[in-house]
Order: sequence, then structure tokens, then C-alpha cells
Amino acid sequence: MSTLDDVPTELLDELTAAGLDPDHVWEIVRRAVAEDLPDPSMDDPTSSSTIDLTARGEAVLAAREPGVVAGLGVGALAFFMLGADATITDRVAEGTRVAQGDVVMRITGLTQRMLVAERTALNLASHLSGIATATSRWVEALEGSPTRVLDTRKTLPGLRALQKYAVRCGGGVNHRTSLQDMAMVKDNHVVAAGGVLPALEAIRDRFPGLPVEVEVTTLEQLEELLALPEPPERILLDNMTDELMTEAVRRTGGRVPLEASGGITLERAGRIGATGVDFVSVGALTHSVIVLDLGMDLSPP
Repeated sequence: MSTLDDVPTELLDELTAAGLDPDHVWEIVRRAVAEDLPDPSMDDPTSSSTIDLTARGEAVLAAREPGVVAGLGVGALAFFMLGADATITDRVAEGTRVAQGDVVMRITGLTQRMLVAERTALNLASHLSGIATATSRWVEALEGSPTRVLDTRKTLPGLRALQKYAVRCGGGVNHRTSLQDMAMVKDNHVVAAGGVLPALEAIRDRFPGLPVEVEVTTLEQLEELLALPEPPERILLDNMTDELMTEAVRRTGGRVPLEASGGITLERAGRIGATGVDFVSVGALTHSVIVLDLGMDLSPP
């Protein structure tokens, strides 16, 4: 199996520029490849039996439905990892909107190795493109409003960095990546701490300077936070009606960014944007997204 040294420098630079750690992404791809080839001594019986190791060919990755692509560079790592001696051309930019039938990437190299890498490359690119496509729908639905769509930490274990990258490709904004990026006081913390204000005070005493977001479910709780000399850096409006969110925006007057969460659907996006909240967080962008159907076809010799 190849190493990162066998990957073109420009691809590694692209991953880094996108906020991804190439070593981390390489490990994700390695684990995916290991699911297909658990016994390194055996290789793929089908490809190794039917295709000469020295045979070279060309394959195209194309969209089988319209959407927004993401993760093509991530998927391409599989071809380099499996020794396809690959050359990647005609790759569309991440975040590009494509139509059904559009070629998104072309690969030339050792045919046998390309076919061994095919499923890993497609699984990653299709999944990430599905997230980018879903995010783009929210961006479109919120167009003309001040509201930006956020992801959440409801991500597949081990894939958070890639899934949040795909959200960015779709035009969304990342919420905190880990528990340590921002303190977030939710209902269970309020119960455990004995109230919203005691929870906020405890965090600021122990972690001064750390941004804090506090969840509220009523306008009274919102007013309590707004009355503080130093309100939290963000307030989460949980499961509020459109009318309550509109009133929350009016009372806040831009002093603290407001985020809507709970009971959020794409059909409701326009109404949420009309309330004037700054953000809407959507866990479905990552926890239950449908893949974008991408396929790879080998060109005839």
C-alpha cells in the first residue's frame, strides 16, 4: 500500500487549504480500504483474476443526479493509496453544482487498481456530496434573509472533520467542532447547575474567555440573559414558534447573536429566515443525509 509521499503535492496542499489534516484524511481512507481488503495478502479476487496488473485504462466519475459535489479530492486518495499510478484530470471544483450526467473527475492509471479503489472513492465522495447538496438547499431557502445555516456535532464518529468540510462546500457555516471550542449550556446543564445563570457563572469562573452559548425556551429566560452586564456570546432559541423567535429578535436588538434550533425543517426555512435570527442549526445536514449518486465507468479499451 502506498503512502502520503505518493500523493501529488497539489492535492495535499488543497486538503490543507480547505482546513483538513492530510494525515487524518489519509487514515480515514486507509480504514475504509481495510474494510474492503481485510486480508492484505489476498487482494481483490475479482479484479486480480480478470485484469492484468499492467493493463492501463481510463475511468470517469459522473453525477447520476443533480447536486453539489464535495470530497472528490478525498475520494481520489484511494486511487493513490492502492497504487493505481493515477492521473486525475477534469475534476470540478469542490462546491460546484452539477447536472445529471456531468463528468466530475477523470482517472487514468492501472485498471486493476482503479477498480479496487472504486467503492472507497465513491463512498466518500457520494456521502460528502450528499451533505453539500443538502446544505445548499438550506442556503437557497434562506437567501435574502440574514440567517445562516449551521451544522451540529451530530456527525458520524470519526468523520466529523470531513462532514463539516462538506457543509462548508455547500455554503453552510460550522458550529463548534468539539466540546472545547465553546461552552454550550443546554437544558440538562441548567437542571444540574440549578439554573441558567448559575451555569453561566460557573463556566466563566472556570474558563474565562471561552465563548458561551446558552439555550432558552422562553422569552423570560431570554430577558434574564439580556439583563446581564455581560450576556453570553450566543443565545439558542430552542423549539420556539416563528412568532416567538420574531419577538426574541426584536427584544435582543442585535446585542447577542441568536440561533434557532429544534423542530427545524427545510419547509420552514423561509419563515425562520424572516424572523431575523442570525443562525439556524440543522443536525440533519450530517446525521441523516442522503448520498449524492455518483458513479464510475471504465472507458472501453
